[in-house]
Amino acid sequence: MGLRQSVADIGFSAMSNAHRAILRVSSGRVLGSAFGMPVVELHTVGRRSGQPRSTMLTAPIVDGDRVVLVASKGGDDRDPDWYRNLVACPQIELTMAGRRRPMSARRASDDEKTELWPLVVAAYDGYGRYQHRTARDIPLVICEPR
Repeated sequence: MGLRQSVADIGFSAMSNAHRAILRVSSGRVLGSAFGMPVVELHTVGRRSGQPRSTMLTAPIVDGDRVVLVASKGGDDRDPDWYRNLVACPQIELTMAGRRRPMSARRASDDEKTELWPLVVAAYDGYGRYQHRTARDIPLVICEPR
């Protein structure tokens, strides 16, 4: 991994940690949404370590109990670690509005992505720019209650 990728990874991690701290200190009153989307905390199990992991993400689509996440990593050519963790162990938890819920996660099928992608980009047009920035097909993750 090059220096640029290492710096990007450190930046994403620092941003996630700061966001989590602000949410906790403010009891969810500050930074509960970003770019008009709800902020969620994704809880996974590390695919190699087996240890609990969490990251802060935005959810461009919340449809009842179904939540759609975007594994964009800002248009990086690599999948985010959280995505690789949930592929290895799809039994996750999401914290939304202070409530932690057990969920199952899966990659959207091609047909589902075709249907959902315009809604994702409508929620935040940055996702469209991220897709243009990388040759990687950015996965959409569908989370549903288990």
